[in-house]
Amino acid sequence: MKILVLSDSHSALSFMRRCIDKVEPDAVIHLGDYYDDGEVMAEEYPGLRFYRVPGNCDRYRGPVWAAETLVEKVCGVKLFMTHGHLHQVKSGLGALIRDARITGSQAVLFGHTHEPLCRYEDGLWIVNPGSAGYNGGSAAVLEVADGKILDCQLIR
Repeated sequence: MKILVLSDSHSALSFMRRCIDKVEPDAVIHLGDYYDDGEVMAEEYPGLRFYRVPGNCDRYRGPVWAAETLVEKVCGVKLFMTHGHLHQVKSGLGALIRDARITGSQAVLFGHTHEPLCRYEDGLWIVNPGSAGYNGGSAAVLEVADGKILDCQLIR
């Protein structure tokens, strides 16, 4: 199974559509900036499961009730999903990684920095898909099977 991870789309809907069409994911995660871009994609691809969290630019764009952090099983793997601004990820990943480990998540997914990252560290995948809306766009794809994350790839 494949999980497509997008963040910081800033209305770059065409890049998001190309990613969905090319990857053919089983689920899509949108990590904010702009939350409503994820809603548009969910409406255009009603057969896909979508998970969304708002980012720092979504204070007036997304619903006020939207959880800023989700910890859920997606395609059988437990994921910690957040935009990253509340964990001050531009200053370091320590707080983010600590919170993800406390929840027993298999991966922590975040955005905010616009810098793609995909690494495996002491049993935890640390994934930032970069920005779907800047520098030509980037995204991440998680390959999962039997309750495990097998691989992570960054795509442009």
